[in-house]
Amino acid sequence: MNARILLVEDDDRLAELTAEYLRKNEFIVDIEARGDTAETRILETRPDLVVLDVMLPGQDGFAVCRAVRPQYDGIILILTARDEDIDQILGLELGADDYITKPVPPRVLLARIKALLRRASPGAGDETPEASESLSFGSFRISQQTRSAVLAGETIDLTTAEFDLLWLLARHAGSILSRDDLLQQLRGIGFDGLDRSIDARISRLRKKLNDDPDNPTRIKTVRSKGYLFSRHDWQ
Repeated sequence: MNARILLVEDDDRLAELTAEYLRKNEFIVDIEARGDTAETRILETRPDLVVLDVMLPGQDGFAVCRAVRPQYDGIILILTARDEDIDQILGLELGADDYITKPVPPRVLLARIKALLRRASPGAGDETPEASESLSFGSFRISQQTRSAVLAGETIDLTTAEFDLLWLLARHAGSILSRDDLLQQLRGIGFDGLDRSIDARISRLRKKLNDDPDNPTRIKTVRSKGYLFSRHDWQ
């Protein structure tokens, strides 16, 4: 079955052109023009992926993301017209899986959507041993095959992007991964010195892993170098 996308965009012409392009690439696309009705639409239709503009009538995209994230486990791709750190970080902290700055060429949007959907499909197109690998550290267990993480017997609620980052860190436990390493692996881009998306996701992961934000021991910050996932401190 082809993936269903909900495009939340108030520019009618842009929405129709984008939807037409995505449909030609075999996606099922619905359009929602208002933020104050998008929440109900997302929760009722449960699309595989939501392309969510920030500037919307009725309610902005950030508020929509905040409202649906606790109940919606699909993918949220934020579109922001302003290339500012605060917008990108806010979207990620609210649970968006990725963000992209407008205007965005249709082919770039398509590539980002395909990459997000591919990563969200357990084992899709990947028959390597890594695809079925599980890792355990004390009371923490993470499985790539089921795309799940459990801490002290409790399943951790993770977005697609959060799981991908946590898996990458866990797979390199005991080693320092720089922001450039992480961005290259997760998004295929290098660190430009400004992108704070990794920092925002690390902050969310620490909260979900009950890690002390002031003195983290499970995902450690190594100053001027990057992040280190600890093999210990999981009791």
